[in-house]
Amino acid sequence: MFKNYIAYAKDNPRGLWFKQKRFGWGWTPVKWQGWLVIGAYVALLFAATKTINKAATNDVPAIFLVLVILLTATLFAVAYKKGEKPKWNWGWPKK
Repeated sequence: MFKNYIAYAKDNPRGLWFKQKRFGWGWTPVKWQGWLVIGAYVALLFAATKTINKAATNDVPAIFLVLVILLTATLFAVAYKKGEKPKWNWGWPKK
C-alpha cells in the first residue's frame, strides 16, 4: 500500500501540494510545501494550547475553540487552493 501512495504522490504533473485522499474525503500532502503547511498547523495548535493554558480567565475554552476554528479554516483554504478538489474516493484509480 505504501508503494501505491508513493506512486500516487509522484504522479503530480501540476505540482499540487495536496492530492485527494484515496480512501474517504479530503486531502493528503504530496509535496514538501504541503507537509510544511501540516507541520505549521500542528505547531500553531500546540502553541495555542500552551499559551491558553497560562491564561487565567474563564473564557479559555471559548478562545481556544475560536483559535482551532480559525486555524482549521486556514488549513482548509490552503489545501483547497493548492490541491485537487476534494471528493469521496474509495480505492486507487483504475488504470
